[in-house]
Amino acid sequence: MLTQERRDLIVSYVNDNNAVTVAELMEKFDASAATIRRDLSVLHDEKKILKVFGGATSVMSGDVTTFEPPVSAKASLNREEKDAISKYAASLIYDDDFVYIDSGTTTLEMIKYIENSKAKYITNGIVHAKKLLEKGLNTMIIGGRCKASTEAIIGPDCIEGISKYHFTKAFMGTNGISIPAGFTTPDVDEALVKQEAVKHAYISYILADHTKFGQVSSVTFADITSCCIITDKEPSKNYSSKTIVKVV
Repeated sequence: MLTQERRDLIVSYVNDNNAVTVAELMEKFDASAATIRRDLSVLHDEKKILKVFGGATSVMSGDVTTFEPPVSAKASLNREEKDAISKYAASLIYDDDFVYIDSGTTTLEMIKYIENSKAKYITNGIVHAKKLLEKGLNTMIIGGRCKASTEAIIGPDCIEGISKYHFTKAFMGTNGISIPAGFTTPDVDEALVKQEAVKHAYISYILADHTKFGQVSSVTFADITSCCIITDKEPSKNYSSKTIVKVV
């Protein structure tokens, strides 16, 4: 296969799948890692794909995102999808669970569906803690610095607090899901909090509607294999080949 032919096919493959790994491309085109990485570098320079650590994503899905919209703006997006996702997520909580609930609009929506009053709940979401208390649930909030735009507790004190606990389940939000980049968020401080929560959970669920797939924000907090995904629609079976994806 000629070099240009292979590169044209790589662009088509990346666009069809939103995100791919170097290993996938090696197998697909029977080429060495060095050849694929060289191809990706050239295609990235030509702005035909977006090269990321371990692979590439489609430029059709946008460049790396560094902007974090305020909670008020995110709350109005994809409401029906978030409702279905959060309702299913709440059904996964059992009596003996020690549950971490991440800040975010979908995880906040989840709280109204929580019926288990025997489980224990801990969160870094300011509004989340208030909603949990209003339902009479056993609630803890992590201490630390308050971030106004996302109404979340972040910072080193928050991370240190999380490190002392071992959760049976963590329900997490994300700004982007990509096979090579994993689960991402624009803010490094929030990413470090999310990373610590996932690290200390027996099982972690990412609550995300279909628009988050193929999106890459600037900081990875977990790789694609480390969390299960609850979503309304899976855009590509490539994701379910890497982790558990529940479509509701």
